[in-house]
Amino acid sequence: MSTVIPPAPEEMLEKIRQQFNEAPYPNVPLEQSPLGNRELLYNHSLITAYYRREQKIVSTTDKLILDVGCGSGYKSLTLAGANPGARVVGIDISEASVDLSQKRLAHYGFENSEFHVLGVEDLPQLGMQFDYINCDETLYLLTDPVAGLTAMREVLKSDGLLRVNFHSSLQRHLHHQVQEFAQMTGLMDESKETSISLLREFMASLKPQVTAKAKIWNQQCKTNDGLLLANHLLRGDKGWTIPQFFAALRDASLEFVSMVEWEKWDLLTLFEDIEEVPLGIAMALSTASQEEQLHIFELLHSQKNRLLDLWCGHPDAGADVGASPLEDWTPSQWQQSRVALHPQVATESLLQALSQAASSNTTVDLNTVFDRSDSPVLINGLLASCLLRLCQGPALFAQLKAHWKQICPFNFFDLTATTDHSAYEAVRAELIPLVELGYLFVENLPEEK
Repeated sequence: MSTVIPPAPEEMLEKIRQQFNEAPYPNVPLEQSPLGNRELLYNHSLITAYYRREQKIVSTTDKLILDVGCGSGYKSLTLAGANPGARVVGIDISEASVDLSQKRLAHYGFENSEFHVLGVEDLPQLGMQFDYINCDETLYLLTDPVAGLTAMREVLKSDGLLRVNFHSSLQRHLHHQVQEFAQMTGLMDESKETSISLLREFMASLKPQVTAKAKIWNQQCKTNDGLLLANHLLRGDKGWTIPQFFAALRDASLEFVSMVEWEKWDLLTLFEDIEEVPLGIAMALSTASQEEQLHIFELLHSQKNRLLDLWCGHPDAGADVGASPLEDWTPSQWQQSRVALHPQVATESLLQALSQAASSNTTVDLNTVFDRSDSPVLINGLLASCLLRLCQGPALFAQLKAHWKQICPFNFFDLTATTDHSAYEAVRAELIPLVELGYLFVENLPEEK
């Protein structure tokens, strides 16, 4: 056994290509569809990403979407299902993966798609500019991730959005250590079957309290070959911290927009009571930049997120959209706004739950029908009645306010009549948390001339 000497970039690329030709990722049967998984579709929707930056609702019809590192096509199929009317283009360095992707989308009838055996650095050869680029579980395998980001930026439209992720070095460190061990002992150079068999024999020989076995080895590892190949035996795997990721974005002339699962990166959710935080620390947290707050989150709770998963785009792409926190909107802005449910949220199960709550004047937890929060999201009968209107399509805020006055004509506590202002305050207060969690959109419409 000797010190590991990193392979040359060309050699590493070939090893990675061989790995995914032998075992295209993810190893999901053709018959297993993501199209019923609303949460997965939500995170792959251009609508979700676009609203996070622009505070506007966009149509996906005729949009051009690129799936970088399309693998076996499972995420390409997800992108096609999440973005109706869009054209999906996929690239991968693995010929076997591209072939599977083509077969998968054809199997589900998505003919408006194409796939190419191509490296990220060769993207300009396609001669296309994309509205949305999905680079999922791929960037951390590139020899030069910044060069990969730069290549994707070059084929991203000026107002386009890029979804990209990298393994968290803080959360992933034990897997990286086992990968280094496998490299040192020659496991990475064996055939797929041999390396898996030898790793399982070796892990069985370890005492239960050994860290690598106690922390990242479970029952699934004993039977799921794909799990081992994508984790313990993954070639080329790397990790970053938030500051390293943000530095890479700057080096590639890209600008951070939002974490994909932003609600899982909320620093305030880590505290029992923010009022109990020592004043000096609380002041430091309140003045920290977005990057610093995200880094503090990962330092305090690194086991929460395996991926640093984010959206980014060209610098200042969203600078002229007039987006501002809803708390800062004026009454006239609210009056001139439109409210809509996210398309992936507006399900038949949501309709039934809201109908039950509205008719019986009881509460419903939105997490039971669409999980967006670690805490219950309770909707009372009054709000459920308003949201039922949105199940039929978008509505003006003014219409929801009028509906509120109709179903709640007086204050239950002092029996005073509900005024326009009190209805405005009530509806506004109910909508803002649901927008922050991503259930709803509130879009400010241009004033009529």
